[in-house]
Amino acid sequence: MFDTLSDQFDGIFKKLRSRGRLTEADLDETLREVRLALLEADVNFKVVKGFVARVKERAVGADVAKSLSPAQQVIKIVHEELVATLGGVTGKITMSSKPPTIVMLAGLQGSGKTTAAGKLAQLLKGQGLQPLLVGAVLQRPAAVQQLRVLGEKVGVPVYSEPTDPLSVAKGALEEAARLGRNVVIVDTAGRLQVDAELMGELARVRDALQPHNTLLVVDAMTGQEAVNVAQEFHQAVELDGIILTKLDGDARGGAALSIKDVVGRPILFAGVGEKLGDLEPFHPDRMAGRILGMGDVLTLIEKAEGAFDADQAIEAEARMRKGQFTLDDFLDQMQVVRKMGPLKSVVAMLPGMPKELRNADVDEGQLGRVEAIIRSMTAQERRDPSVINGSRRVRIAKGSGTTTQDVNSLLKQFKMVQQMMRSTGNQKGRRTPWQ
Repeated sequence: MFDTLSDQFDGIFKKLRSRGRLTEADLDETLREVRLALLEADVNFKVVKGFVARVKERAVGADVAKSLSPAQQVIKIVHEELVATLGGVTGKITMSSKPPTIVMLAGLQGSGKTTAAGKLAQLLKGQGLQPLLVGAVLQRPAAVQQLRVLGEKVGVPVYSEPTDPLSVAKGALEEAARLGRNVVIVDTAGRLQVDAELMGELARVRDALQPHNTLLVVDAMTGQEAVNVAQEFHQAVELDGIILTKLDGDARGGAALSIKDVVGRPILFAGVGEKLGDLEPFHPDRMAGRILGMGDVLTLIEKAEGAFDADQAIEAEARMRKGQFTLDDFLDQMQVVRKMGPLKSVVAMLPGMPKELRNADVDEGQLGRVEAIIRSMTAQERRDPSVINGSRRVRIAKGSGTTTQDVNSLLKQFKMVQQMMRSTGNQKGRRTPWQ
C-alpha cells in the first residue's frame, strides 16, 4: 500500500534530515521533490499544486517549535497537510433516527461493489447492527447469487426478486421491517463505463429508496480514472462518501490522495484485502502515517483485539510463564497473526520499520507449511517434541508434504522460542536495579 510513494518520501526526508539547518533553497528543493513524488504517484495535478503551496506557506511563515529541528518541522507540516488532503477526520455512515438506515452502493462493474456490500455487512454486524443485503443487480443473476453466498458467509439475510430494481428497492424496505433489520445495504447495477442509462436507473432507485447514504465503490488501482468516475457519479446522484477497494494493491496512492479534494466527499471505508474482514474505516491520520513510514499502531491494536480471544490469551500467557508453551500454543498464536491480515501489511503498520523490511516479500506459503507440519504430528508430539525421533520426522514430513529438513528447521525454531518463553517467565516479578 503506497509503497512507491512511501519509498520516495523516505528518500526525500532522509536527505532533508542530513542537512541540519535549512535554507530557503533547501526547502524549495525538498518541495520540488515532494511535488514530483506526488505527480508520479498519479495524484491530481491541482491537488499537488495546492498541497505544495500550503506546505511552503506554513514552512516559511511558521515559528519553528523549540523541540523540533527545521527538518522535523517540515516533515510535521507535510504530515498534517497529508491528513487534511486525505479528508482530515474519520468519516462514518449517517445513521437514521428512525430505522432502517439505508445505504445505497453504486459503482462500475468490476470495482468490487458486490464484495464491498458483503464486507460492509460484516463490519456493521460486528458493531452490533442488523444489516439486510439487497441485490438489485438484475441484469447479472450471478451478482445476486454472489451476494447470497456472501450473505450466508457473513450470517446476514439477502433479499432480491426477479422483477425490476424499483420493485426490489420498495420490497427491501418491507422485508427489513418484517425481519427487524435496522440497516439496509443495496447493491445496485453497474456498467463497464459511465452512461446515461446507468445514471438514470441509479437516480430512479435513489428516489424510490431515499437513502441516508449513497456510497460510491471505486477501484484504487485505477488511479486518476477512479477520481474521474467519482466526479461523474457525484454530479449525477450526489454521493455521500466513497469506498475505496483494492487499496492494499495500490503502490501509488493517486486515487486516495485526490478524491476528497477533487470530489468533495470523504473516503469512508478502504478495502485492504480479499477476506470479508478486510474492510476498514478510513482514518486520514493513520493513512498519512503509513505513507510517511510512521506505521499505524492504532489499526494494528484494533486488528489484534479483533483476532485475539482474551481468555485464550490469558491461558497461553500462564502456560508460557510456567514454561509449558507447546506446539499447539505455537499454532494457535500463528493462526491469530494470520487473522490480522497479510504479514506484509502487518509489518508495514509497525512504526520505525526500515523500508527494506516494509517492502520485503513475505512467504505466506511458509506459514501454511508450518501449520501442515504441526497438524501432521500426534497430540503427544505436539505436547512434547522431544519424543520426535528420526522415523517420526520422516512420517511427519510425508504427512505434511514437506521435507525432513523443514521439520528439523521448525523443531529447532520452536526450541529457541520455548527457551525464550521460559527465560521471560523466570524474569517476571524480579525488580530491576533502578526500582
